[in-house]
Amino acid sequence: MHLAQLNVGRLVDEPTSETVAEFMNALAPINLLGEMSPGFVWMMKDEGGAGAVGQRFPGHEDDEQFIANLTVWTDLESLRHFTTRSGHGMYLRRRREWFEKADQPTTVLWWIEEGHIPDLIEAAERLHLLRDQGPTQDAFDLKTPFPAN
Repeated sequence: MHLAQLNVGRLVDEPTSETVAEFMNALAPINLLGEMSPGFVWMMKDEGGAGAVGQRFPGHEDDEQFIANLTVWTDLESLRHFTTRSGHGMYLRRRREWFEKADQPTTVLWWIEEGHIPDLIEAAERLHLLRDQGPTQDAFDLKTPFPAN
């Protein structure tokens, strides 16, 4: 089994604004760091390469400030290490500078069969499941992980 991860957020300003420029400029190097990290399997990307800012999340198709990140990892420990102990952690700690505060979960994890590549529709369904039911085997967060079946 592999671990799928989705995180979403709404930028505080347009993606091309100076307000979020530092974050937007860091996407390519941070995504490359993720790809080079132990346990990394796959990342959703735009045709242009470095990230998926151009991908539209279901229900937010007309909102360029709403962005999603969808990745697959071999295990929870690898994802956790990249998220908090690599250079990514600095940006995670500063997320309030670039993202609106959310009143519901913005990150969801779920186990997938090795070789399966999730899409944004599947990911949106998992996020809605977490938001509706709380952490379960089918949709959980980093604070309440479930083992792979």
